[in-house]
Amino acid sequence: MADDATLGRLLADIARGEADRLAELYDLTSPKLYGLILRIQRDRGLAEDVLQDVYMRIWQAAGSYRPEVGPPLPWLCSIARNRAIDSVRRTVEHQGPDLDDGEDWVARLMDPHDEAAEFMDREALLACLSRLDPAHRDCVVLAYCEGLSREELSARFDRPVNTIKTWLHRSLAGLKNCLEAVS
Repeated sequence: MADDATLGRLLADIARGEADRLAELYDLTSPKLYGLILRIQRDRGLAEDVLQDVYMRIWQAAGSYRPEVGPPLPWLCSIARNRAIDSVRRTVEHQGPDLDDGEDWVARLMDPHDEAAEFMDREALLACLSRLDPAHRDCVVLAYCEGLSREELSARFDRPVNTIKTWLHRSLAGLKNCLEAVS
């Protein structure tokens, strides 16, 4: 493993657009970063994809590295860790099949094993969903009933992925509060 000064110089060169320096950084750091990614994203094929994504991100963000804030290796590791976690989250988001069979999407949100509370919960869920902004409601339903990823929702709603994340987070928090108030 290279020392901090070498890694810092490589990042500075990459920030100036020197592509060959990215290959050198890759050679020096990829075993460490791949190991870190593999501990989070246990699928080797996906971990390799994440590693490639990490170096694309490093290429794009090298200019934001500040040596006075900390050494370069932890900065590189944080990019790898965040990308690996995002990859795992994307995998989890694809939890439902893409069904277009006319099944009631509200029923898909309900606990299928709780038949006693189904009617009351169904009405409460419908009432709480109706309080959401229509675009936010559709986003929640498509994510949790149809299994669309944040990226797919971003394309469908023509909004940035971070906006979709915010919509989902706030909508789910609102649904939780509403359902707790009803029960």
